[in-house]
Parts: sequence; structure tokens; C-alpha cells
Amino acid sequence: MRPAGTPAGRLGIAALVLAAALLLSRFAGAAEPLDPARFAEVFPQATAFGAMEGSPPAAPAYRDGGLVGYVFSTRQVVASAGFSGKPLDILAGIDLEGRITGAEILEHREPILVIGVSDADLAAFVDQYRGLDVRNPVRVARRGGTVPGELDAVAGATISSVVFNDAILRAGRAVARSRGLLGEAQARLDFDRFAPATWDDLRKDGSLVSLSVTVGEAQKRFEERDARLFPAAATPAPDTPFLEIYTGLATPARVGRNLLGQRLYNRLMAEIGPGDQLIFVAGRGLYSFKGTNYVRDGVFDRLQVVQGETTVRFSKEDHQRIDVLQIEGAPELRELAVFKVSAASGFLPERDWRLEVLAEGEDASGAPVFASFALPYRLPGLYVNTAAGAGEDLGTPLWHQTWLERWVEIGVVTLVLVVLTLILVFQDWVAQRKRLYDGLRVGFLVVTLVWLGWMAGAQLSVLNVLTFSDAILTEFHWDFFLLEPLMFILWSYVAVALLFWGRGVFCGWLCPFGALQDLVNRAAQRLKIPQWRLPFALHERLWPIKYIVFLALFAVFLGEPTLALLGAEVEPFKTAIILKFERAWPFVAYALALLAASAFVNRAFCRYLCPLGGSLAIPARMRMFEWLRRRWQCGTPCQTCAQSCPVQAIHPTGQINPNECIHCLRCQVNYYDEYVCPPLIDRRKRREQRQAAKAAQAKQAAAAQEASP
Repeated sequence: MRPAGTPAGRLGIAALVLAAALLLSRFAGAAEPLDPARFAEVFPQATAFGAMEGSPPAAPAYRDGGLVGYVFSTRQVVASAGFSGKPLDILAGIDLEGRITGAEILEHREPILVIGVSDADLAAFVDQYRGLDVRNPVRVARRGGTVPGELDAVAGATISSVVFNDAILRAGRAVARSRGLLGEAQARLDFDRFAPATWDDLRKDGSLVSLSVTVGEAQKRFEERDARLFPAAATPAPDTPFLEIYTGLATPARVGRNLLGQRLYNRLMAEIGPGDQLIFVAGRGLYSFKGTNYVRDGVFDRLQVVQGETTVRFSKEDHQRIDVLQIEGAPELRELAVFKVSAASGFLPERDWRLEVLAEGEDASGAPVFASFALPYRLPGLYVNTAAGAGEDLGTPLWHQTWLERWVEIGVVTLVLVVLTLILVFQDWVAQRKRLYDGLRVGFLVVTLVWLGWMAGAQLSVLNVLTFSDAILTEFHWDFFLLEPLMFILWSYVAVALLFWGRGVFCGWLCPFGALQDLVNRAAQRLKIPQWRLPFALHERLWPIKYIVFLALFAVFLGEPTLALLGAEVEPFKTAIILKFERAWPFVAYALALLAASAFVNRAFCRYLCPLGGSLAIPARMRMFEWLRRRWQCGTPCQTCAQSCPVQAIHPTGQINPNECIHCLRCQVNYYDEYVCPPLIDRRKRREQRQAAKAAQAKQAAAAQEASP
């Protein structure tokens, strides 16, 4: 190592200082103050604006001297961050009815949006929020909004669109709640905050209350009215449970989501209107709080909620039957239900109420007599806001919602990975069955291209590597990477596969653009298009290009991220897979040129240019096992596998280069094919010769036996 005093040492120190300066210049710095002149762009109905103030901060908007709404910054209200983990700031306005008056993106550093998405695309996306009520759920649709409350995502940037949606709605609801725009109760109640809880937790803090009535206690209530609940000859034992009932307000996420599970809770919350509430009721014992009349009449005649002078009765339309509770520690309950209470009924969740269960008996003349069993309820203080501050937890984590919404895609990609794992683990068995291998190989490539790539948009990119490295250098949050479930699952699988098999599992099986190149080359061979095999000496000298491209992108990314993202367009993935060639003609021409090259040189881009392949190849030699079988004859003298390898990853000396191998298993099929592998061919011929000799001997013996008298 050179001492620091030498010219080379001073140069090294200078390089380190420069690199540190680039990092500091990039990651340091505070947000610029908002320009009040831009407020009118998101609240055009206003004629004047006040200063940003309050908690969370918002600028009041005035028209003719009267307050008409507020303007807020998502970054100031909820510390919004993008999919990349970097600051995201959207300026928006909200009127006194809780409706968005306009939105404008002030700052974002989303890698997927730097290239290929115009400012007009972003403006069109946020403009869709104009007129939407922040109290209503809004869903970002991958392929266009077709129903109310569903918006078009930015093409090729669905996850970033989901992040923008979350920032606008969370910040808008926080401002509306703190200023009392959601109604008196909504402004003071905190129903969005979630924390895991058990059945005992909800019982201890009063979120759930219960009432137990024995047969003796119920019978005594009717005896006070000179009536009986049961016939004298059929009265159960006095200590038999007659009614055990539980109830509680299920609107708070901490109650409803723990009881019902997130999927059902989210669906019910999406179906109710502003100010509507959900009440959970469960019971067991001899008496049913539901009865059977509601099936015929549509009315639950045994159950009602009473609050002051207000009485709420339930119909079938208000009822949601629950099959099983999702909460830990729940007892065995015979009946489970959630009932909707309309805001129009006058019910106020912050005020005390009681659940009444009506039981029917009869007097001596047979006339009906009723008695009610009341269960009082008071909303626990933990659901009441003392203040709505910036950055409060206004709901479940966004990635939770994303994973639940995309559970079908998650299930499919998991199934795909399970199938691939089985192919890899039992590759010897597969390779010995050439026809099965060919079918599995082509079928898997088609699934990877069509479903994983074009339909699900799960194309990994060097941008993911750069973004991950950037997050480690700055402030790492798993939440940002969990926002895209398919990408997270694929990267997790690729990381494990690197340790077991090396780089080839992704490049050979899970890369949609790689699959497209492979399928194009297969079609070219069917059409008798000549295939070019570069001389191995030239081929070997072209390998380093992809490593140089990756290292150059990584180095530039540390200092000038935008320039590095421009350079990342060396990958045609966004054009060919994410946007399906719906892009400016230079990008399309570049992608088509690479595909044309793959018709003559299989996976030409993968071999020499792909920076993602280069980044994965660097740790490829760390794999734990050698799965690919070889014989001592491989390379000396046999060159069969080297000649048939689709990416020329086998050296003339016979060894397989793990940095270049795509683990397609073609060499393994040859390894077991006794009509292709020369050692097996020799073995087969010797076996056939022995069998022929035995057959000839047997024939001669038979002929001799026939000739003998």
C-alpha cells in the first residue's frame, strides 16, 4: 500500500474526499419552503391564502374574505416518501366539504419516473383527484379505472402511483380531521390507528363488553311479570347458560381488523358511507339473539341498539354474517355478526349506548310477554384523539394493503417459483427425460414472458440494485421494498438462488426479456435462420462489457443519480416488457435491434451488455453447491456440450463458467443422452454389441439344435 504522502496516495485521498462530497451533496439538505404563488394552482376557487400553520400545517384558503378550505403539503403533513425511499412532496387543496380541489407534484425522485414518463403523465394522474372526497376509499387500477373510486395508474409505474395516492389521501384526511371537516365525531375519534390485539386485550380495555345470563336469572325476570320463559315441564337447570353475548364498536381498525381480519374489515369499511358505523355482536347459550324471523321478514326482531332517545333496529341489509373470528384467544361462539348503523339514524359512536336483546315468554293466558337484557357500552378513551399531529399513523401500512389487494398475483408467482424449485432440485430426473425437459423449458419461458413480464410487470432491473444500494447508504426502510410484492418475492428468491445455484436461475428462468430473446432464437432456428457462434477468444473478451457497464452505472449513481438512470436505459426491459413497446421510437428501435441480434446470436444482450446480469454474476462464485454434472472426458476431447450451450458458457477445456451459465440444463440433458454424449454413445454401442453377440450365439445354438438328429 502506498503511503499517503506519495502522489498516488494524495490522489487516492482526493478521490475519497470527492466521493464523500458527492454523497453529502446528494443526501444532505433541507426541503425548500413552499411558494405561496403555487397555492392557487391547486385551489383555483380561492382568491387569497394564509400562511402554513397549525398541526398538521395547512394554509387557509379564502374567497371574498370567507374561509373555503386549506392547502397542504404531503411532505409536511405525513412525511411522504416515494417508492425509492426519497422525499415525495405533493401540494394539494381541500375544501370545507372534504373534497380535493387540485393536486400538483412538487418533488419526487422515483427512478421509474425519471425516464420514459413525462410531466404531462404525472400531471394527468394527480389531476384525477380533483373533486374526490377524502373520506371515500380510492383505488389505483393497473389497467384503467372503470368504476367509481378507481383511478388510472401512470403507465409502467403502478407502484409509484399507489404511493402518490396514499400520500394525497393520508395527508388530506389528517388535515380534514384536524380542522373538523369530517364532522364532529370524525374529527375527535381515531378509528384508523391499528395495533395487533388479542381477544383478552380487547376485553381488558373495554373495546368488547359482555353479558352472561343463566336460565334461572332469565326465568326470574319473567316471573316478576307473572310469566314464564319455559314451560314448567321443560325448564332447564337454573345454572344453564341462557345467553352469553359480546358486543363492541367494530369501526376502529384496532377492533374490527383484529376481529375480522384485514380483508373482510377493509371490504366492510369500503362499503359503508361517511359517518356509518359497524357494531360487532357475538353470542352463545340456549337463546339466539338473531332468531329466525329475519330470514322471512328481513328484520332482526330480537336485537336493537339504544342511545338516548334514538333506537336503531337492524334489517338483513345491515347484517354481515361472520363464519370465524381471526383474533387470537376468542372463545367458541355460536353466533357471529357485524351490523351496520347508518349515520342517518343519529347514532354517535363517541356517546354511550346499549345493546338490548329481547326475549319472549308468555303469561298464564298464553299472551306474549317480553323482557330485555341490556348490555351497556362506552367507547374507550384510546379511540379518542387528543390532537391530530403530523406524521400520525392514519391507517394500516400501505404495503399491507398492497399485498392483500394482489393476493392472487402473489399466489401465482409463488406457484411459479415452487415449480421452478422442483425443476432445479430434481434436475437430474428432468434431464433424463428429454421430451419432458423440452416441454417444461418452453412452457416456463412462455409463462415468464407473458404472465410474469407483460401481465404482472415483474421485470427485475439494475435500477432495483441501484435503489437498494442507495437505501443502504442513506436510510433503509423495508416498507419501501415491500410495496411491490412480486418484485420483493422475486428478489428474495433470487438472493437464495444465488447461494444455491448461482446467477443462472434468474437469467435463465425468471427474466422476461431473457425469455423473449430465447423464444425469438428458437423461432429463428425453426425458420432455418443461420446461427452465429463467435470464436471463443472473441466471445471471452466481450464478457467483461456487462461488468464495466454495471460498475460505471453504480459509480455515476453515487454522484448523479439522474444521469445513471439515463444510462440504465441500456436495459430494454422497460420498453419491451413494462411498456410493451408503447414508447418513443428510439427506445423501441433499440429493443427491436437487440431482439433481432438474438435471432442470430442467442441472448446476445444477456451475454455482453446486461448490467443486471453483471451485478448478479459478481457473487455467482459464492454458490454453495455444484449441481451441474461433468465427466472427465468433457472438454478433452469431447466438445459436445460446449458446442450446444446456448450462451457459450462452457470453456473449450470443459469447465462451466458460473458467471455466464444461465442454468438452462441443456448440458445436463446431453449428459444423460446416450445418443448425444460420446462416452454414453461408446457405452451404448458396447452394450448393443454384447447384446448382438449374445443374440447371434443364441441363434447359432438354436440352429445347431434343429440340425441335430
